[in-house]
Amino acid sequence: MSAKALQIIFRPETLPVAKPFIKWVGGKRRVIPELLKDMPSEFGGYYEPFIGGGALFFHLRSKGVLLDRDITISDLNLRLIRTYTAVRDDVENLIDRLADYSKRHGNTFYYNTRSIEIDKAKSDVDVAAWFVYLNKTAFNGLYRVNKKNQFNAPIGRYKNPAICDAENLRACSLALENVEIKHGYFDHMRQKANSGDFIYFDPPYVPVSVTSSFTSYTDKGFGSLEQRMLRDLALDFKERGVHVMLSNADTEYVRNLYDDFKVRSIRVGRAINCKAGSRGAVGEVIVT
Repeated sequence: MSAKALQIIFRPETLPVAKPFIKWVGGKRRVIPELLKDMPSEFGGYYEPFIGGGALFFHLRSKGVLLDRDITISDLNLRLIRTYTAVRDDVENLIDRLADYSKRHGNTFYYNTRSIEIDKAKSDVDVAAWFVYLNKTAFNGLYRVNKKNQFNAPIGRYKNPAICDAENLRACSLALENVEIKHGYFDHMRQKANSGDFIYFDPPYVPVSVTSSFTSYTDKGFGSLEQRMLRDLALDFKERGVHVMLSNADTEYVRNLYDDFKVRSIRVGRAINCKAGSRGAVGEVIVT
């Protein structure tokens, strides 16, 4: 059944349950109940500039909270954004491609696929199939690139990886319908967001142990300068009457950074990390 046919069945009352179609470091599926506690009870438009796996977005969309609202999701990772676009606009071709990849999966196919210069692909489906396949089969679901932006995570030890979840991909496609998907920096909505709108920021986290390399701890350079820029933007939005919620690591640096905000601590179980010793319960904060 096509996505358009499903639309007729499930709208306008509700949407089928959609879950994140990729695994993402720092994903929010386990903390949604905590996030809901600090969300505004009423708001206008919805913005999520660091969309990642989109756990909160998909949850709210599936529950009907975001029906009939202006919604913008975005990220600086162009491959991720092209993947979301393909899920929204061409999900059936993506499903066909992933079903084929499921049959061909193996050590040789994995490394041949990983070596593709995917940024040269003209089709969003090509990018999405590459992205989802590697996400589902790489070691621990880890998205990792080198300084040349080449994906370099090794193959994972999975007996039967769920490469093509057609039902959920179709549900995600419906959830993304009429949603603006934008490639851009986190401040792109500065002039668009209005009083009463809601913005959820889930940026790259401040490292728990701050070192001399703090200003460049990610390949995108999201260091102390960017953290302060984000804080300033969040403060500007609050002063304009925009509802703001932000997640980050529970560190002294973060608490000092957001001393003009309400900061609440939570404990979160983390399963995705390149270091086994870093998995398990960690401290995070919800800033409002």
